[in-house]
Amino acid sequence: MANLLDQINDHQPAARQPLAELIRPTSLDEFFGQEHLVGKNGIIRQLIENDRLPSIILWGPPGTGKTTLARLIALHSKSHFYNYSAVTAKLADIRQVIRQAQERLAAYSQKTILFIDEIHRFNKAQQDAFLPFVENGTLVLIGATTENPSFEVIGPLLSRCRVFTLNQLSENELNNILVRGLNQLKKKINKDASVYLISASNGDARILLTALEIADSLQARKTNSIRLDTIKQVFQQRSLLYDRAGEEHYNTISAYIKSMRASNMDAALYYLARMIEAGEDPLFIARRMVIFASEDIGIAQPTAIVVANAVFRACETIGYPECAINLAHGTAYLAKAPKDRSAYNALLAAQADVKKYANQPIPFNLRNAPTKLMKNLGYGQGYEPYSPKDLLPQMLKGKKYIFPPSKNSKK
Repeated sequence: MANLLDQINDHQPAARQPLAELIRPTSLDEFFGQEHLVGKNGIIRQLIENDRLPSIILWGPPGTGKTTLARLIALHSKSHFYNYSAVTAKLADIRQVIRQAQERLAAYSQKTILFIDEIHRFNKAQQDAFLPFVENGTLVLIGATTENPSFEVIGPLLSRCRVFTLNQLSENELNNILVRGLNQLKKKINKDASVYLISASNGDARILLTALEIADSLQARKTNSIRLDTIKQVFQQRSLLYDRAGEEHYNTISAYIKSMRASNMDAALYYLARMIEAGEDPLFIARRMVIFASEDIGIAQPTAIVVANAVFRACETIGYPECAINLAHGTAYLAKAPKDRSAYNALLAAQADVKKYANQPIPFNLRNAPTKLMKNLGYGQGYEPYSPKDLLPQMLKGKKYIFPPSKNSKK
């Protein structure tokens, strides 16, 4: 066990370990959250126990246990383990791991697990390097990402991996992690401080533990119980606590979207500048622009989706720093464009009826009639290509979902 833990920490800088590292679980039974994956009947637990782990992608919000889960897999596996971050790893590092994995497999019949944190930061060439070795079993790849792997992981590699989705941690799960952190620090916390800390952590265990550790250092030896005012003080010190995946990330993108929705170009460009200066992934911003073009502009200006997609492609092609110009161009265009949410609102209303009334019988004149039996039953009879008649199921006759733009738009 000690040797394996040494392997896991091979690439970590020598420094005082943060609280999150000190209390990291060493068994699946100590792991809080993701019951669907590691619970009694969880698929990852079963794969580990049967030593049949395939290459996998762990996809979920920050602070939900992706790295911890990868390390637990290593601790319970008979494979050699390497731990890298896509932020610092180079293609040469990966090739060296592959050579060593080939040698280990040939000499000892031992497989190798390669964990890549933030795998979405690897470019196509780096991801391509895995393909043949994942496919022939030389490597078991575990990638962790906060970004949708459908966008960020190349298709050939994605098809060779199982994708497991991790959920945001519940308040109860965060409370369990908080208790473990307090026991490690040998501290208590006031009830109101605990409630505030859990709520402000927004389902992210890393934010919770970092805030707890900072609060402990601020209070030092003044008291054995952490107070609400100290926790609030920590969350005001955003530079200490927040990164691209923290609360400020979500607050800023929210302000950006709402400024474009209000057609306020100045505010939208200001919040865009904050994200760019913070090093936000340009593709994350561009994807939100694509969504906004359909959700908020819609049929008022159909070319908006074309512009948003062009911005996304430009960001994908050239990257920072130049793609910031494309983002600014797109932001100004979308903010200035007329707004019409009628199609989106209509979809939401129609989805609500689908959930409420389930599968209502489709009118016979709209049904497909590929066989004689179906035709005899009346399928397709009376169909008129450009009929002005109501075509909804009987229970929903007369229902209106989409309304004139004047009721939904902002010019």
